[in-house]
Amino acid sequence: MTTIDTHATDVVGSSTTEALSGIVGWITTTDHKRVGRMFIGGGLLALAGVSVVGVLLGIDRASTSKNLIDVNALPQLFSIYRVGLIFIVLLPILVGLAVAVVPLQLGARSLAFPRLAASGFWTWMVGAVLVIGSIAANGGPGGGDRRMVAGYLVAQTVVLLGLLAAAVCVATSVMTTRAPGMNMRRVPPFSFSALVGAIGVIIGVPVLVGALLYSYVDYRYGGSGFGQSKDIFSHIGFGFSQPLTFVFAVPAFGIAAEAIAVATRKRLPMRGVMFTGFGLVGLGALGAVVQVPAGLRRDIVHVSFGTALNDIVPYVLINLLPVLGGLIVLGVGALALAAARPRVTPALVFGLLGSLLVFGGLLGNAVYLIGDAQLGGTVFEEGVRLLVAYGAVLAGLGGIAHWAPKLWGRAIAVKAVLPLALLGFLGAVLAAVPYLVAGFAKQPGDSTTFDYGGPEQLWNIAAAVGHLLMLLTVLAFVGLAMKSFGGRSTPATASGDDPWDAQTLEWATSSPAPFANFAEIHTIASAEPLLDLKEAAGRNV
Repeated sequence: MTTIDTHATDVVGSSTTEALSGIVGWITTTDHKRVGRMFIGGGLLALAGVSVVGVLLGIDRASTSKNLIDVNALPQLFSIYRVGLIFIVLLPILVGLAVAVVPLQLGARSLAFPRLAASGFWTWMVGAVLVIGSIAANGGPGGGDRRMVAGYLVAQTVVLLGLLAAAVCVATSVMTTRAPGMNMRRVPPFSFSALVGAIGVIIGVPVLVGALLYSYVDYRYGGSGFGQSKDIFSHIGFGFSQPLTFVFAVPAFGIAAEAIAVATRKRLPMRGVMFTGFGLVGLGALGAVVQVPAGLRRDIVHVSFGTALNDIVPYVLINLLPVLGGLIVLGVGALALAAARPRVTPALVFGLLGSLLVFGGLLGNAVYLIGDAQLGGTVFEEGVRLLVAYGAVLAGLGGIAHWAPKLWGRAIAVKAVLPLALLGFLGAVLAAVPYLVAGFAKQPGDSTTFDYGGPEQLWNIAAAVGHLLMLLTVLAFVGLAMKSFGGRSTPATASGDDPWDAQTLEWATSSPAPFANFAEIHTIASAEPLLDLKEAAGRNV
């Protein structure tokens, strides 16, 4: 049995019109590059919507005299804000990038289980529409319509099953479809980080699915066990927050590592150490297994040693080791950059800025779970979530710009896209950091009614501006991409099939990559196979 479907095809009947043929081709595609692009497109569209919701909530929070939004609609806005940011924006963009790119990096002709990946996309998309619809119809956590609340629980399960299917395909591909000679030590950084992220999804998402099903059964039959709709997040909230979100963001570090190797034109040093860093960040998946915050209780220095140890061990394992992992990845990357004069590429700028934001989220979560900080229930957790999600998405935009020639056959203009990295970074900082500050001032989370000493309006207006800048970033990026891919730009092949002078196998095939990816299967002798080919040809690299 093989994990590659050798009968998968995008060809449709010749009797259909060209337009209909194109639509049917996209609907029935099993080409992993198309499936990945559909995930990416859906995630970017949702990112624009979530950013708008963030702007509205920030403005409403800044209005201390009255609510600008109907108080009955606020629970739904907070729900779509939290749910959408993770499972309709963050995961689809990075999972989609992995589905599209990983087989090319592995030297494989296809993704493992391509039909499962395609089914995963359509399952996710249908579920995402149902999630948004059910929350908009007064469902979701805190909703008042019992049928729509139950409908949300089912729809959220459908979303997760779609993402889980795609993650299974990515993980299986890395494990089983590598080119001859490519052992796990020779897997490219992005593919290895995608494997860690996919395994995290496989570990964490089924636990969340189980919690959703338990909540559905209980809610459907009276809510005597888990409570009413307002109590739902207390049972499923672990799936939408830290540390589980860390594992979803691991590919962001992989994109940065990939960009560093390309920018320095040198073999990446200490690959094994960096891969260990990916794995340590992936320990955030254990947060779904325990389903409770592994924090430090208040006055922990005054309790017995045994009691303190019961808190310290899980806190270190689940929350501090991911911080160490992020530090390792960034440290190895800094060493590589310091040893060369790197070129400035979109992937490098987007990837590094995004990774720094994610690392800030790792640190923030460690602070949040210190009991003496007294941050529980405040907007501090929302600020951490925004750092992780917006940081990972920013790195994902860099990945899209980097691999655009292979996926669309045309490159995004470097000079035009680089300012968007700085704009998005500024937006993410403004959206998240004010909530970190307001958290220490005890501004409550998921609420627009509060009163505390300090510049309330300043923090919340700044956050609203941050969301607005992120909205402008994604709109400008999508507009630039559409202009670049729409036929009015120079094809990527004008600068060759390897415009970045890269080191990994995806750049050894034509741009855009054909349906079967490679005309012949390459045999790998090192972690930088394309660099080997260039050196064998006598090039100075």
